[in-house]
Amino acid sequence: MVHSTRPGWIEVIAGVMFAGKSEELIRRVRRAIIAKCRVQVFKSHLDDRYGVYQVTTHDGLSVEAQPADSSAEIMREVRPETAVVAIDEAQFLDTGVVEVCTALARRGLRVIVAGTDTDFRGEPFGPMPHLLAVAEVVDKLHAICVCCGDPACRNQRLIDGRPARYDSPTIMVGGSESYEARCRHCHEVPRKDEDQTRLL
Repeated sequence: MVHSTRPGWIEVIAGVMFAGKSEELIRRVRRAIIAKCRVQVFKSHLDDRYGVYQVTTHDGLSVEAQPADSSAEIMREVRPETAVVAIDEAQFLDTGVVEVCTALARRGLRVIVAGTDTDFRGEPFGPMPHLLAVAEVVDKLHAICVCCGDPACRNQRLIDGRPARYDSPTIMVGGSESYEARCRHCHEVPRKDEDQTRLL
């Protein structure tokens, strides 16, 4: 394999929902386009809240994106002339995305990845912890806790206005109707009771 003379690297934008991760990814993508870099943007096909073919912030900013079912699909779709690859909602992708990002960086590409690093239980989410470990640049963003106003670092999932049970599915796409940003102290951690423990 021929290594590129361009230095490649991985940037990870992590944090809770409503922290501005997609907004920051879009900002970096737009700056790369201004710098006349060839950019490709991908997103998990699971995130269809604001449309399938774009990354969109809660405030309505957007950039065109290609939905992907898997990390392998991303690797297949990256064009030879591409200099920057951006991936949004990486927590929904398979663990192979770590290997894909590493391979692209080794090839000389700048790889920008955004994703939620913890699930509604406050536990590491999907491939994000590994991506954080292998990235050269990591930015962890915070939202504002809806309860006390402190920096929010947890996602509170709500079902009918009440905290979700521990055994709820890890992946549940939603917005402000299903999630709140909360700080460590205001986050209500779902309990794993004895009956649930037997089911896990």
